[in-house]
Amino acid sequence: MQIIDKEEYIQQLSIDCVIFGYQNNHLKVLVPKLVFEGDFWALPGGFTYQHEGIDQAARRILESRTGIRDIYLEQFWAFGDTGRSNQKIIEKLMEMNEGKPEEQQLRQQDLEWVTRRFISIGYYALVDINKVVPQKADIDESIGWYDIGQLPPMIMDHKDIVSKALDTLRLNLDEKLIAFNLLPETFTMKEVQELYETIYDKPFARNNFQKKILDLNVLERLDKKYTGAANKAPYLYRFRE
Repeated sequence: MQIIDKEEYIQQLSIDCVIFGYQNNHLKVLVPKLVFEGDFWALPGGFTYQHEGIDQAARRILESRTGIRDIYLEQFWAFGDTGRSNQKIIEKLMEMNEGKPEEQQLRQQDLEWVTRRFISIGYYALVDINKVVPQKADIDESIGWYDIGQLPPMIMDHKDIVSKALDTLRLNLDEKLIAFNLLPETFTMKEVQELYETIYDKPFARNNFQKKILDLNVLERLDKKYTGAANKAPYLYRFRE
């Protein structure tokens, strides 16, 4: 496992990314499981190089975890409670030294800076889940999509970060017209409504919802979607950029 050189990064500042995807009427979050024994799941995150901005760092982290560059990304909150600590993670890293040759062992002095209190900048990203190829980091055992209502036990305040990201997504959904980033390039109006209902966790009246979306004048109507019954085939739409 590669040692992180503290001199390369802005110390005591981290970035945590909530990566939202949508599939089969479920809102999902991309979450890695750390390599340690026990319940250690964490949001994809990292540090900021001395020479880069925090938005640039977040995009670098997201690309390394999803394999794609064209991602809707937004900074939404800073997390800095006095109790934030990576101490348990460091203890697990040191346990991994057992049985390793001395030249391969992690040194406590190299990891001490990571045990300090970190201020974390939260970002949320919206992706077309079908385009993502989840990428593990050195410290991960696995990485996968989890339903937002069934997240695994997560380290520190990472579950609270997900909750805050969801609250912010709901607040921004209409104002910034960002929901379409979770859909494929073309979609039906029914699929748009199902997405909104999933995010808000409540139903909407069909006629009122469709009028509201069409009145935004941000969608381009395409040919009908072939279903085998032409008279009932719904129209396809795409977001007008």
